[in-house]
Amino acid sequence: CVASGVSVVTCLKPDGTPAGLTVNSFTSVSLKPPLLLVCIDKKASSAEALIAASHFAVNVLQTGQQPASIRFSTRDEDRFGTTSWACGEAGAPILGESLGVFECERHAVHDGGDHHMLIGEVVKASFDASLDPLLYFRGSYRRLHFD
Repeated sequence: CVASGVSVVTCLKPDGTPAGLTVNSFTSVSLKPPLLLVCIDKKASSAEALIAASHFAVNVLQTGQQPASIRFSTRDEDRFGTTSWACGEAGAPILGESLGVFECERHAVHDGGDHHMLIGEVVKASFDASLDPLLYFRGSYRRLHFD
């Protein structure tokens, strides 16, 4: 019963097509160098592409991006077909209107049981302070409520 932020991790496959999936396991590892970690289910359709990519992006979603979170958590749907995106400076897909984006170079991949632990060195970060984060808590999407 811990609320978590919702992010979409993206990369380009060797053939140049985008790959990505929704995650809620995302955390800072180190400040010097700036490292972050995402956990990726080994059975996920984008897992192989993400752990093989030299660069990836963590798109931190805002409250208006719940449909994107759902879309990137499915296996059947064309995830990028109805999603606004462009390649970032590091070459990974950046989702339009995200709250924040961490563009990363792959630093390491470790085994974590049924998940891969993907560690990236942040090469660029951006943040829109005017947006509120999309949260996931007790099986539902939530938002922060400020007094």
